Amino acid sequence: MKKPMTTHERMQRMLEHREADRVPVFDGPWAATLERWHREGLPEDVHYADYFGLDRFEGLGLDSSPRYETRVLEKTEEYTISTTPWGTTQKNWTHAGGVPEYLDFKVVSPEAWRAAKERMIPSRNRIAWAKLKADYRRWRESGAWVSLGFCFGFDLTHSALVGTERVLMAMVGDPEWLVDMFNHQLDVCIALAESVLVEGYVFDDINWCDDMGYKGKPFFSPGMYRELLKPVHKRAVEWAHSKGMKARLHSCGDIHTLVPDLIEIGIDMLNPIEVKAGMDPIALKRQYGDRLAFHGGLNVLLYDHPEQFWAEMRRVIPVMKQGGGYLIGSDHSVPQSVSLETFREFVRLAKELGAYERVTD
Repeated sequence: MKKPMTTHERMQRMLEHREADRVPVFDGPWAATLERWHREGLPEDVHYADYFGLDRFEGLGLDSSPRYETRVLEKTEEYTISTTPWGTTQKNWTHAGGVPEYLDFKVVSPEAWRAAKERMIPSRNRIAWAKLKADYRRWRESGAWVSLGFCFGFDLTHSALVGTERVLMAMVGDPEWLVDMFNHQLDVCIALAESVLVEGYVFDDINWCDDMGYKGKPFFSPGMYRELLKPVHKRAVEWAHSKGMKARLHSCGDIHTLVPDLIEIGIDMLNPIEVKAGMDPIALKRQYGDRLAFHGGLNVLLYDHPEQFWAEMRRVIPVMKQGGGYLIGSDHSVPQSVSLETFREFVRLAKELGAYERVTD
């Protein structure tokens, strides 16, 4: 029996639009989902990806924040309110999945940004060297796909730094302020990444989250994207490619009108292809699948009706896997309504449907 490919080998082929032994499978649960799975039998000392036999994705995040003081302001059994290194005050629910609720912001003006910018100086103590030294060799020996996690752009700025309404108003009224923030965030990430690479560590891609859409449309027009954010994205992709790395972008919402621009700047893989927001994975695959790889595209809302979810997998995966260029996953994070056994069946069926009859070169 032929030895299975490693995640690294599968991903390399997917991003080169070639078929492998099977499509890689990976998804991320909310913390509340993990709590449920632990109650249902997931061992506390075993990572969920190892337990379910998911593909192996590892990486190093880079701290590009202003490093404002973090402290807990209020803690109850239901939630915690705390400050963040980005200068925001946020509320996290203890036993429920979801993104934080941002309550207050420190960076509310160009003047406040200048003060934050002065704190965002690249330095070696922003890098988790101990983690790298302890884990990097194991990552490589396991055949994992190893990423550098960048943190910059519209999503970071509107949700975790400045505030949504303030950013959207500035896109029209003070775009130079936003462009300066986007570029400086990226500058810090690149400087930190360079200091890691010079030490001899090798990474397979950069990836970053930049949610640019919501239900039915992006937050801004394609023209505004091209003017303010696309040049920053392009610079990140060009830097990655110059270092022999791929570029993976996570962007929630319906951003199908921006996809041609993402392809033009060289994005290699797009995630999560949010069906519930209006994205159509099969249409995207048929139109752009020879130039862009996809991760996700399985409507997470159907998880509450497993038979419908299995039917959706049988409809979507055979199309998405054609010619490579796909990573199986939901169109967002795995919610806490999903049981341990339901997710186990998801992994089993994903591997079955994602298998190729033969490897093509």
